[in-house]
Amino acid sequence: MTTSNRRPASKPARKPSASASPTRAEAPRRSCCPVACTLDLIGDRWTLVVVRDLFAGKTRFAEFLRSPERVATNILSNRLELLVASGLVERRQAAAGGHASYHLTPRGASLGPLLVAVRDWGLENVAGTEARVVAEV
Repeated sequence: MTTSNRRPASKPARKPSASASPTRAEAPRRSCCPVACTLDLIGDRWTLVVVRDLFAGKTRFAEFLRSPERVATNILSNRLELLVASGLVERRQAAAGGHASYHLTPRGASLGPLLVAVRDWGLENVAGTEARVVAEV
């Protein structure tokens, strides 16, 4: 694999919109490498599992808790907060004291091809894996 420290000319760097909320990516970075910065944003053990569940249609906290990986409530709360703060997920408060729901933003939905690539790589290279959660990407 060849590496380069520059983005290909066919894909100009995106400028954050003025209305974009602050993200972890806007914090001081350990590197300018896009792989490292992306992993800083979504590369922990649970974040892509939550994103997968959002693609599968889950929107409520209790639904995420029923995922086969059994994420702890404090971890799930933290990851949802980080996804919201990063502009990948929108939190919608229900009227009259109902439960909040979570939805992918267009930026979050752009993770679809990455999620498919990770799934396909796992099916091909990790023995015993099955794609049991159907995610509409």
